[in-house]
Amino acid sequence: MTLRLLALLSCGLAFVLGGCSHYQLGTEGKLAFTTLYVEPVENETTVPQARALLSTQIREAFARDGRVVLVNSAAEADAVLRVVVKEFRRDVSSLLEQDPGRARKFALVLGVDCTLRLNNGDTLFSARRVEATRDAFTDGGQLQAEYQTLPLLADSLAQKITHTVLDVW
Repeated sequence: MTLRLLALLSCGLAFVLGGCSHYQLGTEGKLAFTTLYVEPVENETTVPQARALLSTQIREAFARDGRVVLVNSAAEADAVLRVVVKEFRRDVSSLLEQDPGRARKFALVLGVDCTLRLNNGDTLFSARRVEATRDAFTDGGQLQAEYQTLPLLADSLAQKITHTVLDVW
């Protein structure tokens, strides 16, 4: 009986280990480029600090990811990413209990259009919309809340842009 149980356990272990032997983290998809130039972000909204902040956050997100090498000019790159800030809006999420005419919390939405083109002229995607949303509580004032939330919003958007560019579509 124990010999039979030992044989059964050995077979089970062999199947489990055999199934795991081909496991691989990530995808097998290959990117069409290895170097990337990120153009300075263009801003078509009324948020003055969005351009510099978002440009920095996007470059840092790609550098942290490590799947591509960032270069300093379009001539050196296999691909060029163009990002245009198209939308910044405040959606009221909740009102003050004692004054229902005033908002207590806003959902800040930052929307960009991204275009990724290869140096051979092929466009991988054009004007693809990417959006990020963060909540801003106005207890300390609306302007201060937006100022404090914008870096978090830019970081969230940069992560989404990185995934949009690097995830194999």
